[in-house]
Parts: sequence; C-alpha cells; structure tokens
Amino acid sequence: MGGRGYVKRIGPDLIAGLSVAGLALPEALAYAGIAGMPPLAGLVAALAGLVCYALLGTSRYAIVTATSSSAAVLASVLHSLPGVGAAQALTLAAALVLLAGLLFLLCSVLRLGRMAQFIARPVVRGFTLGLAVIITVRQLAKLCGFHGTQTALAPMIAELYTRRGEWHEASLLLGGGALLLLVLLRRWPRLPGTLIVLVAGILAVPWLGSDGGAIALVGRIDIGTIHARIPELDFETWFRTAELALALMLILFAESYSSVRSCALRHGERIDVNRELLALGVANLASGLFQGVPVGAGYSGTAANESFGARSRLAGAAAAIVIAAALCLLRDWVSRIPEPVLAAVVIFAMRHAVSLEPLRPYLLWKRDRQVVVIAVAAVLLLGVLDGLLVGIGVSLALLIRQLTQPKLTVLGRLGESHDFVRMGVRADVRPVPAVLILRPEEPLFFANVEAVLDSAAAQLAAASSVHTLVLSLEESPNLDGTCIEVLGQFAAQVLRDGRTLRLARLKEPVLEVLTSAALPGLTGPALSGSSVDAVVDALQLR
Repeated sequence: MGGRGYVKRIGPDLIAGLSVAGLALPEALAYAGIAGMPPLAGLVAALAGLVCYALLGTSRYAIVTATSSSAAVLASVLHSLPGVGAAQALTLAAALVLLAGLLFLLCSVLRLGRMAQFIARPVVRGFTLGLAVIITVRQLAKLCGFHGTQTALAPMIAELYTRRGEWHEASLLLGGGALLLLVLLRRWPRLPGTLIVLVAGILAVPWLGSDGGAIALVGRIDIGTIHARIPELDFETWFRTAELALALMLILFAESYSSVRSCALRHGERIDVNRELLALGVANLASGLFQGVPVGAGYSGTAANESFGARSRLAGAAAAIVIAAALCLLRDWVSRIPEPVLAAVVIFAMRHAVSLEPLRPYLLWKRDRQVVVIAVAAVLLLGVLDGLLVGIGVSLALLIRQLTQPKLTVLGRLGESHDFVRMGVRADVRPVPAVLILRPEEPLFFANVEAVLDSAAAQLAAASSVHTLVLSLEESPNLDGTCIEVLGQFAAQVLRDGRTLRLARLKEPVLEVLTSAALPGLTGPALSGSSVDAVVDALQLR
C-alpha cells in the first residue's frame, strides 16, 4: 500500500517530466542552432539547467533549460565580435555562459534579487515581441533550406528574398507539414505533440526520395567530447567578455524572474528571489563548464510543466533523466532530426510571443506606449544585442527621470482628524495657518535633493504668511552625504529668512545621522520621527 501511495504521489511528476522532455529536447537542439552552437551544446545546457534547478530552485513548476532569447542574445554577442572563427566562437560562448553564471552567484551573495525591477516591464514586453519576430523570420530561412547571415529584420527579409533561388522545395514541404501537424495536435494538449512531429519528420525524410538526401539534419552527436574545462583566454578577452556577459545575465534573469513569478502568483507560491539567482548561477556555471548554451526559466517549458500537472521539482529531474537516456540510447535517431522540422518547432513555440496582446494594456492605460514602441523598434532595426542594450538604457533612463523629477506634495489637515493628506483631494482638507507642509513623493538622494529643496524654497518664498516649513520625509529611508549637506544649506537659508524648519516622520537611520551631524537649524526639536500631526501640535503649543 505504501509503495502504491508513493507511486501515486510521484506519478504526476513523472508523467509531466516525460512530456516536458518531449518539448525540451527538440527546443534545446533548435536553440543551440539559433545560438550558432552544435546540437550537443543545447542538450548539455538542458541537462545542466534541469538538474541544478531541481536541486536548488524554489518554484515547483519552473523549467530551466535553453531559451530562445538567451540563444539569440548569445548569437548576437558572438556576431558582434570581429574575426571570430568557429573554434574560437565555442570558446567565447563557454566563457560568456560561465561569466553569466558567476554574475548570478555574485548577485545572489549580495542579495540583489530585486534587480530585475530595474528593467521596466514594458521594455521586457517590447523586447520579447521584437525578439520573437527576429527568431521567427530567421527560422523561415531554415524552413527554406539555408542558413541566414543577417541579424536585423530588414536585412533578414531582404536576404530571404534575394536567396529565393536557394529555396529547397523538399525542406519547405517538410517544414511546412511539420508546422501544420503541430497546429493540428494543439487540440490534444496531453499528447507530446512536439515529439510526435519529430518522429514523423525523421520517418518522412526517406519518403522524399532523392530530394530527402539534400535536407539538412542535426548531424552526429558525439558524447565523448563532453568534459569540463575552463576556456583559455587572455585577460583582455575575459574582461571584454565580462561586459557582454552582463547583458546576457540581465535578459536571462528578467525572462526567468517574470516566468517564475507569474507562475508563483497563479498558485499562491512564495519564491526566494536570491535563491533563484543561486540556482540560475549554478546552472549556467555547469552549462558553461561543459560548453553548453545559456539557460533560464523559459515561458514555454514552465507553462507546459504546469499544464501537464507537475506537483514538484521532481518533474524537472524526471525530464533530465529522459533527455539523458535519449542522449545515450537514441543518439542516432536524434542525429537524423531534420533542421526544417526543428525550425517549425521554434516557429510554433514563438506563436505566443509574436502577439500584440501583452502590449494591449499599455495602449489602453495610455502609459509607456512610447517605451514599448522604442523597445520593439530597437530590436527589429538594430538587432538583438543592440536592441537589448537600448532597452536597458531606456529602463534606466525612465528610472533616473522618475527619481530626479519627484513630485512635492502640499499637505493639509483632513477635517478635525489627525490625518494630513494632499490639498485639494477633498473639500474638507484645510491648510494649517502660518505653516507650509510639504512631502517629497520619492526618496531623496544625491541626484534629486537640490531640485526638491529648490522647489520647496520657491513655494516657501511665495507664501509670505508662513513662518514654519514642515518637511515630511517618510519616503526617504536613508540619506547620502549629498543630501545631508544640501539639507544643511537649506536649513541655513530658512534661518536667514527668519523662518523655522521642521523635519517630520524621519526614519531611524535618518534621525540618527542628522542628530550626529548637528547642522545649524537641524538640531533638537527640528528633527522628529513622529507624525506630521504631532509636529504641528508641538508648533501650535509653542
């Protein structure tokens, strides 16, 4: 009975793992092709990601394996390096993945789990759409029987047209048939549709007669070449590679965090973001050591694992066992998978990403529309890597603009209560006679403190009947040296004008540092951790 109960408990995970393996194996082969790496690199990455995340991750559903976005970023990074041959590309790719893993571990140690929030979601959505279009068009070339060489959309379309004489009819027929079969098999989501299409593709090649012999196949997979090694590069190359690895790590984490968090919210799961960083770091280190492609928690694998009924991370471990068994026992069959069929699998996997639906809320809300358009256009016009860098730049520019242009709110008393709210929000909100109460809506720091206090000085100068200014600093958990210095100068100016300055709702670190600084006009009763109401009452008692 106990044995049957155990099997019943792990049964859903084993079934989900088998189904996920049927999806992850062909995608790993296809994404290795997107990255310009040999097929074995994708399979090694899938094993490293599935095993490491099963041991260290926190989500029950996340599937960490090769992803289309990281593969495209890796390909663009390698393409951007001049004079890189095939052998050197493999070495540089391994170095990039290793360094991305080390950056993940460093961020985990420093507990920087919230860094994904520095890439605005509209930027991520726009980048994902643009990237999906690029990947889809690139796979159309493989569907037609040749490999494209361009990285931006317009040159890719032009190349597809100018090389129309190279289109291979058998490849196009096989790839188109595989795509149609994938669409039909969507009606039965429990079936391993991708695996069925792969087997059908392998069996169909001989039926195409002499034309079938010209269809590109995955090719021989030699597991004897798998061994751990650290790339031998000079210091200058390592340093240059580290700069590019940062961009790779950021897009991997933004995609993985979004996928894991969305799934966790649907199921009420709690995830440890810093442990997720650790799991991704170890997975990428393992993949890089064995010359694999980058790994992350992709949308398709995670959603499939969830829909197949997985209950724990055992499903990922089961998928790894199935892929390892296929690598050891079915290498000959895997080597005969036609590339046009893999291209069809990738195009089918991109169907959700090539959609305007994720962008629709921003259009309806009339927020960040320009940001979304810039992110999409940057990827389509500049290519994946430059588009990613532009997207990150736009995110940081948005953050800097928001923090350096904070709103300064004027507060008043709400009726006869002890609450102070924004003036004008209700008819019964009244100013306190002879007192101006202001609240910065963003934390004060070196880049915005002068602008905030200049605005406060202008409002104080315009209010001739005011003798006291109360600044509520509840949004500032700490102050840097610039803030302290500028606050001291501002307090001195208020004193010279014959007025009084009071700081309310100071956090403990702020109160402590300002007390120790003992700046003129900012000592004793001028500093308070109490509410605005308590500070105003103290003024009225005086």
